[in-house]
Amino acid sequence: MAGTAAAAIRTRSFHLRVFGCQMNFYDAELIRAAFLRRGYVEGEDPKQADVVLFHTCSVREHAEERVHSLLGDLKRHKRENPGVVIGVVGCMAEREGRELFEREAHVDIVCGTRHFPGLPSQVDRVLGGEERVLELGPAPDKVDAPVRDLLGGPQGHHAQIAVMRGCDLNCTFCIVPSTRGRVESRPVAEIVAEARRLADGGVTEISLLGQTIDAYGADLGPKGTRPRLGRLLDELAEIQDLARVRLITLHPAYVDADLAAAMARSPQFLRFLPVPLQSGSDAVLKRMKRGYTLDLYRRRVDLLREHMADLELVSDWIVGFPGETDAEFAASETGMTEFGFLQSYVFQYSPRPGTAAHALVDDVPAVVKQARNARLLDLQHRIARERTPRMVGRASRLLLESESEQHRGHWFGRIDNGHRALLPARAAFAAGQLHDVFLEDWNGKELLARDRLGERGLDAAPRQPEPAPVFEV
Repeated sequence: MAGTAAAAIRTRSFHLRVFGCQMNFYDAELIRAAFLRRGYVEGEDPKQADVVLFHTCSVREHAEERVHSLLGDLKRHKRENPGVVIGVVGCMAEREGRELFEREAHVDIVCGTRHFPGLPSQVDRVLGGEERVLELGPAPDKVDAPVRDLLGGPQGHHAQIAVMRGCDLNCTFCIVPSTRGRVESRPVAEIVAEARRLADGGVTEISLLGQTIDAYGADLGPKGTRPRLGRLLDELAEIQDLARVRLITLHPAYVDADLAAAMARSPQFLRFLPVPLQSGSDAVLKRMKRGYTLDLYRRRVDLLREHMADLELVSDWIVGFPGETDAEFAASETGMTEFGFLQSYVFQYSPRPGTAAHALVDDVPAVVKQARNARLLDLQHRIARERTPRMVGRASRLLLESESEQHRGHWFGRIDNGHRALLPARAAFAAGQLHDVFLEDWNGKELLARDRLGERGLDAAPRQPEPAPVFEV
């Protein structure tokens, strides 16, 4: 009988849909590993799966409403197949809690941001007759095990590692501290060991993840003895097969000289750094409770660029924050121009219940938000088109990512400071390889490179400039 039951479990399937940030996609790898380890198989069709899970985001109202819409599509399916288990996981589950059961009566599991490693057991509880499973708030065990189960992990040259979770700041627009909790850093040894395992498996590029990653280590031991992000970069530098390390995402308040120096001496650090400004207006930054002024941000950027003259920056922006005037928005345009961001993510302000800003009057009309959003994106396009050609005539290293779909016979990748480039293909090329290149031209979108063997880039004349990668969320 036990063997029959085990066989039934092994043939059960799950469907996992993920929304939101890179941390959510990393967490999805942990969820996937937990179910695969229990003998489940993953399915693409939610209406063919025994377990349907939505790993959610609460940063934007639109993301939550999308999940509710998808849940609504499953009502009839659940009614016709009562044995199907439906779960809502992550930030939306943490924020809405029991209200999710009231709004979506066919949902079986509401699992917060610190309980998802136990999802297979939560499914077992539902199958065993427990009508509703609600797991929120602090968990008895840490989300990240000392040794990560890589069964649900990356299948290519790039992987992500969560080095810390949560945030100790209190930005008035942000739901993260209440949904993900306060800073909890992983020990350096665990992270380095995980990176080594990934490198041994063929990974050559990793992204280190954290809500405020430059706060890493602030909770590890007494002040003065805590390992910080700079030390982690130094130890990762000892992994010879690891070609590149990305950092996501920094907060200006935690940037200091020690971190800048560690970045500069790291042979792997991708000098394409997300340090969100959010607004160029001191008055708006104060209402956001960001903890810095424009001048302090400027000094932090100057510090970074003193150590790394080729550093490129990435920013997040919120337009239409409560009370934002035309002059305050114009200050954001000025700030974007001053700092010369290579890439930006632009958000239109959306009130989020549970944040301090929710009490403010959302007084910027939607049409104004949309117009400001478009203006900022257009400005970012123009800035990026000006910055990339400056790399022509320089030497760099190109990490191959994929064969180019638009340019047959060429591979696409990024050089050491994040600019996109094309390199003529050779038979031995593979994703994740690092090549020394010379940047000899620009086609309006990508840099055109040749490697040390002297092979040239595209022979065609440069096209008219095309928009550089900029994202609107």
